[in-house]
Amino acid sequence: MNARTAHATLRADEQATLSLEPIGFVRAPQTTKVEAARQPAAATGTQGRIELLPGRHFEHALDDLADWEYIWVIFQFHRNAGWRPKVLPPRSTTGRKGVFATRSPHRPNALGLSAVRLERVDGLTVHIGPHDLLDGTPVLDIKPYVAYTDSIPAAGRGWLGQDPLPDFDVSFDEGAAAQATWIETRTGLAIGERIRATLKLGPEPHPYRRIRREGDALQLAVKEWRVRFTVANRAVRVIDIRSGYGNAQRRAAQPGTALPEAHRDFAAHFPSP
Repeated sequence: MNARTAHATLRADEQATLSLEPIGFVRAPQTTKVEAARQPAAATGTQGRIELLPGRHFEHALDDLADWEYIWVIFQFHRNAGWRPKVLPPRSTTGRKGVFATRSPHRPNALGLSAVRLERVDGLTVHIGPHDLLDGTPVLDIKPYVAYTDSIPAAGRGWLGQDPLPDFDVSFDEGAAAQATWIETRTGLAIGERIRATLKLGPEPHPYRRIRREGDALQLAVKEWRVRFTVANRAVRVIDIRSGYGNAQRRAAQPGTALPEAHRDFAAHFPSP
């Protein structure tokens, strides 16, 4: 049966178009996809809030929600254009997987589902704990996380085969720590936290994590910065951080252009050996 014939066999009620409207939007410091954690459990110290839209009686819909410790947030991956039937998950060691067998954001209907800790409810604002959501994410629904029915400890692990191994231990050399502090102070980018969050999941070369080999070491790209590190067993040692801009690009930076100028000043403060 081809796709045209299959579609013709659908009942009238199955051919209806589904229309969804946001009930509110996420407000969070993460504004780009590379800043978001892969899963809520991988987020460290990330707070946020969901601001529900006024004038829709949502203040009554929120009654009794504060009694729950965790909630499900159903949302739209609003930054994705199109979808992919095959994707390469970060933890896959055997190639691409069908998107329905993954938690990838590149889905036919771009719907996401995250279980997050509920901190408190203030009027139409729902404050949440560590999460994997971007600022401006449209929220479609909120439901309580009910442990006795939502948690299935004996569930199979699919292509993962086993639970993930313990996190890698990430440490910074003294110079790398100083560089991270300088970048955070100058640009506001929490680069130290980003490095730890990424490398503790696995430091092997992977396009999803922007990791590649660099001579005798490995290199992680965090926005326009390049982080060199080595791995021994399950210990990751961050050696140094460098600008992703070349010398010519830094010299050409115009005064007042914050990012290239910051990279130029970084190179002057931390000259490469």
